[in-house]
Amino acid sequence: MNTQGSHMIRRRSPADDSHLPHELPPVLRRILAARGVAAAHELDLHLRHLLRGDTLRGMSDAVELLVQALHAQSRIVFVADFDADGATSCALGMRALRALGAHHVDYVVPNRFEFGYGLTPPIVELVRAKGADLLITVDNGISSLEGVAAARAAGLKVLITDHHLPGQTLPAAHAIVNPNLPGDPFPSKALAGVGVIFYVMLALRARLREQGWFSAQGPAEPNLAEFLDLVALGTVADVVPLDANNRRLVAQGLARLRAGRGQTGIRALIRASGRDPTRLQASDLGFAVGPRLNAAGRLSDMGLGIECLLSDDSRRCEAMARELDALNRARRELEKETREQALEQVVQDFSTDGDLPAGLCVFDPAWHQGVVGIVAGRVKDRHHRPVIAFALTGDGELKGSARSIPGVHIRDVLDTVAARHPSLLTRFGGHAMAAGLSLPLAHLEDFSAAFAAVLEEQVEPTLLMPCLWSDGALAPEDITLDLAHRIAAAGPWGQAFPEPLFDDVFRVRQRRVVGQEHMKLQLDIGKRTLPAIAFNAAHTVWAESASLLHAAYRLSVNHYQGSEELQLIIEHAEPMTP
Repeated sequence: MNTQGSHMIRRRSPADDSHLPHELPPVLRRILAARGVAAAHELDLHLRHLLRGDTLRGMSDAVELLVQALHAQSRIVFVADFDADGATSCALGMRALRALGAHHVDYVVPNRFEFGYGLTPPIVELVRAKGADLLITVDNGISSLEGVAAARAAGLKVLITDHHLPGQTLPAAHAIVNPNLPGDPFPSKALAGVGVIFYVMLALRARLREQGWFSAQGPAEPNLAEFLDLVALGTVADVVPLDANNRRLVAQGLARLRAGRGQTGIRALIRASGRDPTRLQASDLGFAVGPRLNAAGRLSDMGLGIECLLSDDSRRCEAMARELDALNRARRELEKETREQALEQVVQDFSTDGDLPAGLCVFDPAWHQGVVGIVAGRVKDRHHRPVIAFALTGDGELKGSARSIPGVHIRDVLDTVAARHPSLLTRFGGHAMAAGLSLPLAHLEDFSAAFAAVLEEQVEPTLLMPCLWSDGALAPEDITLDLAHRIAAAGPWGQAFPEPLFDDVFRVRQRRVVGQEHMKLQLDIGKRTLPAIAFNAAHTVWAESASLLHAAYRLSVNHYQGSEELQLIIEHAEPMTP
């Protein structure tokens, strides 16, 4: 819950819901129509409605490379990114190829502190040391011009699978699969890296089936749906938009996990996070499981996370999940300290009357590379504008992580800065809401000014005003446990398909602090009294004294000692004069 600054609660404009099934509650029809659900079939999350992967440009070339590698039993090495999307992509690709009959499959994951992002010539040397014939990138590679050139010069075949936006020049790989290539006809541009490699494996299996591979070579044809829990975790953790296709992938992965059929390592991470797997939601993957997996890449080496996803040994997975949990606790402490320093830096560097520039850059030479992305997100949440947090790499270079707000495409902003000031940036890449960049420390001041100037030109001031979009008020009789269950079942909710948020005026009947930071409330609306909780709100003015609140809230089901209770989760509140 964001308790700092002033938020405007705005209600979404009504949308036509006449095309949606009338057996749905009117409230739910209203919610879904407001999120752009254009037809009833978009609510059917079965796999039979997945988009066809054969429309992905480059898919035929990619499959041909893989078929040749399988027939020759070539050595295949994956190069993965060091986040949850990269780890799940790598694990899925390796598991799928082994199930399809590959005998020699390995991986390399760059340590971000030694090699930086993507496929670089030094990473190619690591791949060569493993005796590779075919190099496959997952969740990276689309901007790795030098790395691909080095791989080809070394005699390697190169397949790039990625989802990040390409630059003006594509690397000279033997095949590239990326839905965001210019002119690619695949209807969804929102696939995560793990979604791209999943589609590649589906296409490979189809080609092998046509060729009679499974009957001739012996391996049983695998059910690739067994890997959908990896797709769900990587997709949610990478915060890509949950369009209809991604919702199907995530929903099916969640269903497998709730049924206890997920990968051993993911199930161990769920237990380490304290979540109930039978009631798992997309938000649990995003806020509990994903961060534990990401902790390896942020503070140590993502190899630990990948090994956890590859292993079928329950005891080994439990041990690795405990280690990842410990790393995540250390990450939280480090992030908290860095976040407080960054927020204080904004106060010191800029005026206190709210006249902040349209974009913020924050840096301290002591900050850890592994947490600047999270810190950028926290500062962005507080001040509601694009933020880049930087850390030193040790060689006079800065690495920055950018986080943006709805309506501001951060990768395009960096592209504009680079076009106007070609010497400022060493490299950059990313997508609409997040990006990474490198530049010399000596360029930071000039870059900060250029970044803010581009945003001042391109961004409407209203976009920089903190805003919570509400689905409106609920009639008191509609605030029920049944509606809370129906909303949960209508998910998965997430990026670009936000969980429903409502707003209304409540009278505070009771309040008490729980867990030192949270406020437990009893709220009156009409003739009803409802339980509510506001996380991290114990020290706000409204929580301490206000008797009347305008609150934005979500409906949730509170499970306690085997029973269920409706509970409002207060996301934001403003005191009102009685």
